[in-house]
Amino acid sequence: MKFEELKKKKAILDAILLLGNLYNDQDKLAKAKKMYERTLREKEEAFDLKHTLTLITINNLGLLYTNQGKLAKTKKMYERALQDYEEALDLKHTSTFDIVNNLGDLYNDQGKLMEAKKMYERTLREKKKAFDPKHTSTFDIVNNLGNLYANQGKLMKTKKMYKRTLHKKEKAFDVEHTSTL
Repeated sequence: MKFEELKKKKAILDAILLLGNLYNDQDKLAKAKKMYERTLREKEEAFDLKHTLTLITINNLGLLYTNQGKLAKTKKMYERALQDYEEALDLKHTSTFDIVNNLGDLYNDQGKLMEAKKMYERTLREKKKAFDPKHTSTFDIVNNLGNLYANQGKLMKTKKMYKRTLHKKEKAFDVEHTSTL
């Protein structure tokens, strides 16, 4: 395909992906799945299998499967996306952070708390290296660690993580900001 054709194809597929996201947000999961699968199929045809545009769609399918309670399929999508991101980019590329965090969420939901902790800690460690340790993108990861410790019944560690999240948010945002309420 020529550059202009690829550009048009990408724009169309981006619109289909956004429509899938809207359906997913509206809990119209069957429609969302159709949009994601179409986007994935056509992106794999038009672009490289490990192109970031393709991998974003794979991640979205993982999120959809989570919403459907299909955790085995979720794991398959996340692991594929993570492996392909790591091969296509770099182990520490910022695009891998969301996938690693999503795997942490999946493991946490499955009660695989040690695996979840490893994923969250990896995400936090890599984000601190890539960004300033006080960067707002670390807040949710620290909060996820707090949720994990709560699931383990480690209430002192939970409290520490939640206080750390609150303190970071209060420093980064106005105390009246909605994320600190």
